[in-house]
Amino acid sequence: MRGHPDRWPFRHKLNLLVGVPLTVVAALLAYLIAEQTAQSREAANAARLVRQSVEVAKLVDRLAAEHQQAVLLSVRHEAAGGGDPSADAYRAAQDRVDTQVKQVRDAFGDQLPETEAQALKNVEGLAGLRDTIEDGYLPANNIDPAYTHASGQLIDGLALDRNPELATTFTGNLLDSLLRSAVAHSEFETAVFSASTGDSNALIEVISAIGAYDEYTHQAERFTRFATEAQADTFAGIRYTTAQSTISRQYAELQIDPGAAQAGSPAEVRESLDKALESYGAYRDQAKTRLSITTSLIDQIADRAENASETAAWRALLLLGAALLGFALWLVLAVLVRRSVVRPVVALTGAARQVAEVARRELARVADDDAEDEGPPRLREMPVTARDEIGELAETFNDVQTTAAALLERQVLSRRNVAEMFGNVGRRVSNLTSRQLLLIDAVERGETDPALLERLYSIDHIAVRLRRNADSLMLLAGIHEAALDTGPTSLTNVVRAALGQIEGFQRVELRARSEAVLEPEVIGDLTLMVAELLENAVSFSPADSPVEVTVATDGDDAVIVVSDHGLGMTAERLAEENARLVRRERLDLVPTKVLGLFVVGTLARRWGIAVTLSRTPGGGVTAEVTIPSARLVTGSTTATTSTPALTALADGKRPDPEPSGSGATGPVPADAVPADPDGSGPLPRRAKRPATTADVSTPAPTVPAPRSGDDPTPASAPSPAPSSGRPLRRRVRGATLRTAGQGDERAAVVPERPRIVDADAVRDELDAFEAAVERAHRESGAVPVPAPNSPTQHENDPPEGAEQ
Repeated sequence: MRGHPDRWPFRHKLNLLVGVPLTVVAALLAYLIAEQTAQSREAANAARLVRQSVEVAKLVDRLAAEHQQAVLLSVRHEAAGGGDPSADAYRAAQDRVDTQVKQVRDAFGDQLPETEAQALKNVEGLAGLRDTIEDGYLPANNIDPAYTHASGQLIDGLALDRNPELATTFTGNLLDSLLRSAVAHSEFETAVFSASTGDSNALIEVISAIGAYDEYTHQAERFTRFATEAQADTFAGIRYTTAQSTISRQYAELQIDPGAAQAGSPAEVRESLDKALESYGAYRDQAKTRLSITTSLIDQIADRAENASETAAWRALLLLGAALLGFALWLVLAVLVRRSVVRPVVALTGAARQVAEVARRELARVADDDAEDEGPPRLREMPVTARDEIGELAETFNDVQTTAAALLERQVLSRRNVAEMFGNVGRRVSNLTSRQLLLIDAVERGETDPALLERLYSIDHIAVRLRRNADSLMLLAGIHEAALDTGPTSLTNVVRAALGQIEGFQRVELRARSEAVLEPEVIGDLTLMVAELLENAVSFSPADSPVEVTVATDGDDAVIVVSDHGLGMTAERLAEENARLVRRERLDLVPTKVLGLFVVGTLARRWGIAVTLSRTPGGGVTAEVTIPSARLVTGSTTATTSTPALTALADGKRPDPEPSGSGATGPVPADAVPADPDGSGPLPRRAKRPATTADVSTPAPTVPAPRSGDDPTPASAPSPAPSSGRPLRRRVRGATLRTAGQGDERAAVVPERPRIVDADAVRDELDAFEAAVERAHRESGAVPVPAPNSPTQHENDPPEGAEQ
């Protein structure tokens, strides 16, 4: 978890820094808006319930009026003495109550609470009591509890004091106390009226009036605690009316002498009833006033609830609008700040990526790049769009870019100067070796001493190897000199020409299984490539072990396989060298001990030639060079012979004698086997048993390998040399010897043209020729010695430039 944020992109971190507080604030605002919306909804529900409770207040008032008519009818039954008083007023009061019950149900509709529905059923259940009161006398103490209980259930059914939607604004307690005070006051009025009629239960009614008045006082105080001052003043109007004064005076008279209120005979009851009926209008007026004040207060409470609902709704809307506006401003500010931070960082990242790409491209540039040097890179300057720490970072980065570009420019200039120096040194060495070879040719043409010719040929071979090193040096410098005066050459002759450029060629065994012909432009570079591989194979393998070279075909491609039997390389080293042969690598980064393979890789990439190193079974390294068909003359891989000499041997003919003269062209003769004066062995010589068409794949002990300046093509079809664009000149051993000697001496040096009968005869003649040469050396007493001031080198020591 600690390292996970480090892997996040910079913009994600900014989003997190901005998004988390924004989310928290949005959540808080959403909670506040939801709370305000809930308050608005609760206030609206409260307002609706308060307005619906008006119908309940009216039902309670009408039920109180029915209660008074019931008590009045009961007293009349008692005063009539067995008569049947009229019940029309009582029935009319019942009808008003039943009508109001329907009004309550209609007002609440589907939202009628179950408790209130049960209370309405209890009101309708007073039908039995009503019939009893109409049929005869029923004491008031039996009538009062039924109506009082019905009125109380109507208020309890609303559950105003337990409604959570009304509890937050005290609307429930306010309305509940208002309705209960109205019911208590109506019960108080009914009890006072019943006691003033002189009923036999007058004393009980006085006690009921006292209890009802106390309840009214308690509920009035409760209402005052929750109501506003204006509402309290309005509610107090119930006490301060003319009708209430009349009722209060009668209540006071009853409290002075409660026992006098009860009449002793029906006549006294009639007298008290008539006196009570004189003031009954005050009771009805007080009931109307009380109902009017109650409904007015209920409307005020409903208006207050509606105002609270609207206020909460407006708060929610304003809060939502403010939240949206703040969110929009915050979002705009966050985007601006984010862009001011991210854009410079992204620009810095792009500029840094460009610098990295330029640096990577410069590191990937290798010395064998054939393209022209484009010069130092031009990095675009980072625009400074801020004046904060990021702006300072951009300015610093621009300074870094300028410094980096200057360093790269200096490196490019230094690399160009080094390349020019390498190229100049390589050209000078190549020119000097070319002039040296011309001088050697001139000396050879006029020299007839065999011992001196042996030394001249050794010097000639060293000069050829030196010119190969010069060619490698120019290649490392990036100089590519195309051969313009060459023609197609067989791949076998290219290998032979490469053998002429190395030391220790005597150990190389050539197996020619294909006669592919190369296009002219690739001959020189392929000769240098094969020479480097052969030099490595000879140098890094034991002196007594052979080096096999196989020329074969793989489909339309040609393959050259060079195998040695040395210690070889580890698997890791092989993988590293194979990768180096494929990828482009700077010369100043390449280990100095693998310059030979560096040259091979450079030439392979130039011509699209695949070079692969692998382990030789039993120890050693095998290099496989695959030449694509695009670099071959079409149809050349299907040829059946490699040289005219092999063709003549296959046909049973003896090859034509070579013309005397060092300037003639043609295959190297069998007698061109001078000894190497440095003690490393004889120079390239033809095999004792030349290969035929039938066994062209069998290895020969030694292979004639002309130097780079020799021409391996026959005289009938001369072609330019395959190395460095220079013609291959044939060296003819004994071409400049004196012709005035005895005939047997001439035959020992330049044998007559024998007739070839078969391969065995040719082999015998070659053996006789070699024996004659050796006898000539013994008879003349010439012992090959190293040239003065020329260092000797053991054949197992790798020559300079032949490092693997």
